[in-house]
Amino acid sequence: MTEKSSKADTIRALAGARAFPPLMIILFHFSEGHHYSGLRWLDLPVARGYMWVEFFFTLSGFILTHVYWDRLGDLLRWRGYGAFLRARLIRLYPLHLFMLLLILAMVLGLRALAAWGSYVSIFDLPWHQDVSVKGFALSVLLIHAWNTMERLPWTGASWFVRVAFALCLLFPLLLWLARGGGGTAKAWRGVALVAAGLMGLAALLMNSRHGLDITFHNGVLRGLADFTVGVGMAVLFRPLKLRDRLPGHVHSLLQLMVLVLLGLAIWRTGWSHTQRDIYTALALMLLVFVLAFDRGIVADALKTRLPQRMGEWSYAVYLGQTAWLLGIRYFEQRFYPAPETMVLGMRFETLIWGLEPLLLVVVCVIWGALLAEFVEIPAAKALRHRFGRRLDRPEGLTPS
Repeated sequence: MTEKSSKADTIRALAGARAFPPLMIILFHFSEGHHYSGLRWLDLPVARGYMWVEFFFTLSGFILTHVYWDRLGDLLRWRGYGAFLRARLIRLYPLHLFMLLLILAMVLGLRALAAWGSYVSIFDLPWHQDVSVKGFALSVLLIHAWNTMERLPWTGASWFVRVAFALCLLFPLLLWLARGGGGTAKAWRGVALVAAGLMGLAALLMNSRHGLDITFHNGVLRGLADFTVGVGMAVLFRPLKLRDRLPGHVHSLLQLMVLVLLGLAIWRTGWSHTQRDIYTALALMLLVFVLAFDRGIVADALKTRLPQRMGEWSYAVYLGQTAWLLGIRYFEQRFYPAPETMVLGMRFETLIWGLEPLLLVVVCVIWGALLAEFVEIPAAKALRHRFGRRLDRPEGLTPS
């Protein structure tokens, strides 16, 4: 892909839209492991933080289809398919491996400190992630989220990476279904793919006790359903984009309407982890579609410098959160004062409730920026130099 065509394929609003979801996912993980505030207006969106994964998987299917539409022939040849998978591994794997080794160091280090101090390590308390040899081996092989584990192992958030790679394996088939062997976008194919993806999500919901919070078990099926919707929406998008003559204020209105629908889905359908998750999923999918036209007030806001930069870091922000979520557990165990201790004129448990998640988000963003700039990007650059230029775009199958 040439530099010129690469720039032409970029949808900056969608690139910027990646900045926000990891922050909601971090808050969700923190609140699930601690407690919610009791403030319904805040708790409901945070409790649905896991559903921003729907946004990512849908976005991935949309972007990969948008970029590779005219390159199906390459993907259907062994050499092109291998180059595509190599490119995706270069994108996904280095940071995943770094975080896996970092958590290994934390497990060994904190267990050694616990043995020295005669207390129980956080990794030996209830409700910790799997840190077995099996989990480590499957994580190295990128197959631990393929219904091979009974709980999340090691770097818990990286179940997404395993599912993402599985979708890479399947992408040429989905693109072939989208095109039907020809280059012309057929609306009925897009509708059929969207319908198939939504039916897949509905089937998962009917057999889930946790709504769409599906990760190590059936996470691949969840990702595939969302991804298929994204592929179908990209088919519908192509002819509409070519004929788009709508004024900017119409795009603005459509984007604001979808945000209102998202708000209604979050605040008017009760608590999370139920079959009503489908309404939030639909709104998030629509958000991908209306932002893809890259025009309108919301799209313009996402094209500004801060969301663009945070969008570049978002994969690292997402993947790096595990270390700090574990770090909080250790700080709480060893360094925090008793909950009733008075600090700055208030009980410590009252002071820390609002301070802890706020600091967690800030630290995870800074940590993610460091991971992106000093691990993810340099490693990908070195591997591309060693193994050849990648065939894909940065907006591919990752949250960043």
